Amino acid sequence: MNLKQLVNKAKDKSNFVDLKAYIKFCDEYLHYISDNLQAIVVSQNENHYHFFQYRKEGNFQITRPINSNLMYSAKEFSKASKEYLKILQTIKTVNKEDKSVRNLLNSATYTIQQSIGSALDGLPAEQSNTARKLNGDLFEHFIRLIIREIGIDCKSGIIQVPVSVDGKLEFNMSYQHDLIVENNDDIKLIGSIKTSSKDRIDKIFIDKFLYNKLTEKTTPHIAIFLNDVQRRNTRHENKYNIDATFLSGHFKGYTVKLNPLDGVYYCDIRPNMQTENILKDHIKTFDNLLIEDIWKFL
Repeated sequence: MNLKQLVNKAKDKSNFVDLKAYIKFCDEYLHYISDNLQAIVVSQNENHYHFFQYRKEGNFQITRPINSNLMYSAKEFSKASKEYLKILQTIKTVNKEDKSVRNLLNSATYTIQQSIGSALDGLPAEQSNTARKLNGDLFEHFIRLIIREIGIDCKSGIIQVPVSVDGKLEFNMSYQHDLIVENNDDIKLIGSIKTSSKDRIDKIFIDKFLYNKLTEKTTPHIAIFLNDVQRRNTRHENKYNIDATFLSGHFKGYTVKLNPLDGVYYCDIRPNMQTENILKDHIKTFDNLLIEDIWKFL
């Protein structure tokens, strides 16, 4: 497939009905970039982040930053994608100490989603908002498909929260959530699924606070993010760096003074999330949700 065909395919959500469709698209994209890029540009401040530059058919546009430590090549993905499905389908019996299994879960999920995002970066600049919305919607759907694949039914939707005063129902408040896990009509888990926490972290904490205050329950709330990096805007031509978009101060403040989230998960976790106090206790890689944590919530 050429870039135009890949972009058009990524623009149509009906092409992503199941996990096999996501894997197929990723395979097609990885084969395309293996032989059709103008250049691979290395970030100057964090060298393991790369940018793909398309040729003339992509107007020489440059993609989002890609973590080369996580992104598979076409050859690597051909093998990993088969293992990926097997691991998801047998997640309860995997060896929790096997780092190769955990790395594969994170890398395959990251590679599949970034293949979509990078393909959409081939759209003209004036359609960048459309690309962001599409990429976000497809990531949400992708994560729900993964959770269903491990054997847990889930959905997105609106939850009606009754508000009572002096024991009398006054009205309902509507809450839209990306991830809802129920058991016999009892909500067991609520989640936010976003490609990054940028401009969203405050709302996720406040949603948990308000929902649990209104319902007088302690329903677990989690957040699932792909990454928290973006290309730095710079005046210098041919100088490419990345910036972190995670607001650690906000996260710590809400965790300590409002309420902690019950789990925060990244495919591409930032170094400070694994070393800083408070962050390292509340933020994990995505494999932890699938292998261990989600079963505790149920």
